[in-house]
Amino acid sequence: MEFNCCRNLAQNCYKDSDTRGIRAAGGRMTTLTHRNRRAEPTLDRRNEADDVPEEEEEEEERNDSKDIRLTLMEEILLLGLKDKEGYTSFWNDCISSGLRGCILIELALRGRIQLEPPTMRKRRLLDRKVLFKSMAPTGDVLLDEALKHIKATEPPETVQSWIELLTGETWNPMKLHFQLRNVRERLAKNLVEKGILTTEKQNFLLFDMTTHPVSNVTEKQRVVRRVQETLLERWVNDTQRMDRRALALLVLAHASDVLENALTPLTDDRYEMASSRSRALLDSNPDAESGKPQACEMIWAVLAAFNKA
Repeated sequence: MEFNCCRNLAQNCYKDSDTRGIRAAGGRMTTLTHRNRRAEPTLDRRNEADDVPEEEEEEEERNDSKDIRLTLMEEILLLGLKDKEGYTSFWNDCISSGLRGCILIELALRGRIQLEPPTMRKRRLLDRKVLFKSMAPTGDVLLDEALKHIKATEPPETVQSWIELLTGETWNPMKLHFQLRNVRERLAKNLVEKGILTTEKQNFLLFDMTTHPVSNVTEKQRVVRRVQETLLERWVNDTQRMDRRALALLVLAHASDVLENALTPLTDDRYEMASSRSRALLDSNPDAESGKPQACEMIWAVLAAFNKA
């Protein structure tokens, strides 16, 4: 009996069954506030410039660097992975739905989707539908798969509904085909191809499990430093002045319950400062913040969806 429990626990930790995350009842989002302290190289598509939204061109220019290009999904998975063990925490039941939130924000930042304009009856972010904007290929299989679902869905769904549908948390059998399967394993394989993770077989008593330990620690530390610096050295105390991808990374790390992983290495005083600022940011009113000039509504809509959960 004890061996079977261990086996089931280890298998469930890396199996992206998509039955966790935002739940209609009984679900709970653990956040930094509730926890105690201590206890792609992208394809060159210049010849397709006419098909690529202007928002993505600007986004790519801002993030052009010699560093390996990672999607928000890959960065969140890196923050959640144990370096040597190569799998996420057994107790993290938020990262599955958090990765779906990553997909929606990534598509919005690339100009592929947007929220419908606010109306008298639909002012709240959670009431507004996700609208398809452009079918230009993203170069990422997961993003293109999700975008295809969004384009083909009539009537449109809300952000919260899409997170649930992409995670597989729906009682409607007609909508089960929207579920994105094996997301963590597919993201891990992408990171293996980029030279950041490796693939190993780890023995758990009576069976083997595929794991993906971190081989390029420098790249993971770069993601960790981005989170830390956004809350410390580069803190601006104004969401309008924050880099959109940095803001999205903070929101998604919170939603996926991996923000603590990035802050734990800090000294006590810097930890307290970073956690205090993150709480202030994450406690902001998403509807009010999304109405400010230059705000990315999808980032705040995803935060609102997880706050409601």
